[in-house]
Amino acid sequence: MKKSIILLLIFTVCGFCFAADPVEGFWLSVDEKTGQVTGGWHIYQDGGILYGITLSTAAHPRGIVAVRCKDSYPGFPIAGKVNTMIVEGTPWMFGLTMDKPGEWSGGHVINPEDGRMYKCKIFYRMADGKKYKTDLLEMRGEIGLGIGRSQFWHRTDRETASNLWSK
Repeated sequence: MKKSIILLLIFTVCGFCFAADPVEGFWLSVDEKTGQVTGGWHIYQDGGILYGITLSTAAHPRGIVAVRCKDSYPGFPIAGKVNTMIVEGTPWMFGLTMDKPGEWSGGHVINPEDGRMYKCKIFYRMADGKKYKTDLLEMRGEIGLGIGRSQFWHRTDRETASNLWSK
């Protein structure tokens, strides 16, 4: 009996250790000024580093190239000239490390529309029925010294995040 309880406890602890962080998954980015959905994202971690890949955008047709970006950015996670990359499938958010479950910082996000790179922080906001009616992801982009802005993204599924294309 004691062995069974100990084994169950070990499996439970291991399950929590390997569970996905709540920021991981599929999200819809929402413009904080207009309230309009702007893109579908896949947020995931690899080797303890958090990345975000754009799956689709609401403002552009499929296959648009990020021509306003620079050739390269410090720490950009894939090789090649960034200004020749297609928006979808590119990790525009990269290099974040976990502060604690649901909170990540120390990375960057690039806006492929204008090529600007910002410091990036991510915070998972669980629905509480008061301030947060649904689970949200707060994506904060900063230029430095805490100056920046936050967007609140909505959880979604792969299909919705992948199919926002304008015609």
